[in-house]
Amino acid sequence: IRESATLTRDVLEQHFNDLKGTLKKLLDERLMSLLQEVDVIEQESIKPLDECQKLIEHGVSTADDLLREGESAVHGDVGQQNEKLFSFTKKALHIQLDSLPEVPSLVDVPCLSAQLDDCLLTILKNQIFRHGTVASHPPVQLEEFVEKPGGILVRWCKVDDDFIPQDYRLQYRKSTASHFEDVYVGSETEFIVLHIDPNVDYQFRVCARGDGRQEWSPWSIPQIGRTTLVPHEWTAGLEGYSLSSRRNIALRNDSQSCGVLYSKAPTYVCGQTLTFRQVLSGELIETVGQPDRRDSLGVCVEQQNGYDSLQRDKAVCVSTNGAVFVNGKEMTNQLPAVTSGSTVTFDMEVVQLGPSGNEGGNFKLRVTISSNNREVVFDWVLDQCCVSLYFGCSFSYPGWKVLVF
Repeated sequence: IRESATLTRDVLEQHFNDLKGTLKKLLDERLMSLLQEVDVIEQESIKPLDECQKLIEHGVSTADDLLREGESAVHGDVGQQNEKLFSFTKKALHIQLDSLPEVPSLVDVPCLSAQLDDCLLTILKNQIFRHGTVASHPPVQLEEFVEKPGGILVRWCKVDDDFIPQDYRLQYRKSTASHFEDVYVGSETEFIVLHIDPNVDYQFRVCARGDGRQEWSPWSIPQIGRTTLVPHEWTAGLEGYSLSSRRNIALRNDSQSCGVLYSKAPTYVCGQTLTFRQVLSGELIETVGQPDRRDSLGVCVEQQNGYDSLQRDKAVCVSTNGAVFVNGKEMTNQLPAVTSGSTVTFDMEVVQLGPSGNEGGNFKLRVTISSNNREVVFDWVLDQCCVSLYFGCSFSYPGWKVLVF
């Protein structure tokens, strides 16, 4: 409680300090804009009036000079009087003493003023008093962490009956990192977080957005999750396939070479779920390669070179056309064809036959293969105990890109 209260205080203080700084900046910018507007109106309005005033002052000065010249001509010597009167009369004829520039009427002359709406303070006051809430219990909480090879399946649930969620937002960070980062936003209540280093603690938290709302709810209580399972990896170096940096994504390239791409080690363990997903740059693909009946996605007891498909003994697989093969034989049950965005999952559990289940006795695995909301279930009989299996894939044509986890 004390830790969350301290964190909440820090968040509130930081948020309101940021708000005050932003509001001051906005008010200063608005003030500067209005002052500049006053300057522009003043300069544009006073310029013609200044010019009119100069013309009037020039006309008055000219008339005053002419008046003094006339007085001098009248009161001057008789000998010079006629000459001065002639000059005076000539100037008077060329000066329009009765001409004045057009002066705007008083109503047309701008008179600046500032209109400030006092209701802004009322609006701001009401908004500020409603801004922010303090919640003692978040409406969603983390519920479960399930270890996956190189990943963690995170599940969460709603704990507030009155809260109607529209979207959820999941974040995580390494225990050594300082900032959380988004890993999922959507309507589901679970998500597999990949690219997780094994035996490393990660912190997770989740929040929700109410129906029709824009703001997110408070975060759930952060919880620590980890996986002890090493990530699935494809074997590097096989011509015909290009791998991602983490070697969990395989792309069938343009090479004419064909063959089965196997996992680096038998990392699939019975009791887990093995997932193949068609991807492009981390997202569901828009197009896939051309399908072929020999294509395969599946698991096998051992690596066997020289084959161009997993449709062989000691292997179960699905072709891209949806056909299911067990030990090289096609089953009558069929799954939907693998298309853009398809996900294929394998689940296996051990069912032993005979008194020992090994040492020459039969060994049976209950296999469930799912794809596009359909599944097939069958028993896979082997002649040896085998709970750790290889996985593999083969594609005849380029363009297929598969993520395994």
